[in-house]
Amino acid sequence: MILAAGRGERMRPLTDRTPKPLLPVGGRALIEYHIEALVQAGIRDLVINHAHLGRAIEDYLGDGARYGARIQYSPEPEGALETGGGIRNALHLLGTEPFVVVNGDVWTDYPFARLTAAPEGQAHLILVDNPDHHGGGDFVLDGHRVRQTGGPRLTFSGIGVYRPALFDNTEPGRFALAPLLRAAMDRDEVTGEHYRGRWVDVGTPERLAALDALLTSQH
Repeated sequence: MILAAGRGERMRPLTDRTPKPLLPVGGRALIEYHIEALVQAGIRDLVINHAHLGRAIEDYLGDGARYGARIQYSPEPEGALETGGGIRNALHLLGTEPFVVVNGDVWTDYPFARLTAAPEGQAHLILVDNPDHHGGGDFVLDGHRVRQTGGPRLTFSGIGVYRPALFDNTEPGRFALAPLLRAAMDRDEVTGEHYRGRWVDVGTPERLAALDALLTSQH
């Protein structure tokens, strides 16, 4: 599942007419990098949620055939359902097995083929070095377990593998994912890994421009 429902407030005015996942970077839409990397890793059945300008996302990507993917869409009401609510809303499309979730507003060269298909507990998270704009990090990697406290903090990349059971005690509607993950950490049910490759949270026009320059220079 690629999360693409965010309004992109920090990206305005760029996102007033273009949904954030379709913003061009290195000559392609941001979301296309994820789709192509997932397909390359053998993950072809994709679900994309959307809210703000969602029709434009469907019109641009279509059914995914030109990428070698099969894309289904999970529309959300204007204002969206946050990460947790958005995933829960799409569970009927995601099936009963563990599934991968990727934030649509990050760029990375993480090799998705490396992801575990079956996490030991309820979730497996990819953590990265803290970027300058998020120096305090999110979670701690203790061996291969993810904890809330303990050692040096790392930043959650927005890439994870989740079991549907993580959402068992939730109700439909808007809610965040983080409290579910923290509760699972307290039960020792979240594993993780530290990825040291390239990862960018494309959250502002400045970071978008910097990534665009980087990718354009590599062509």
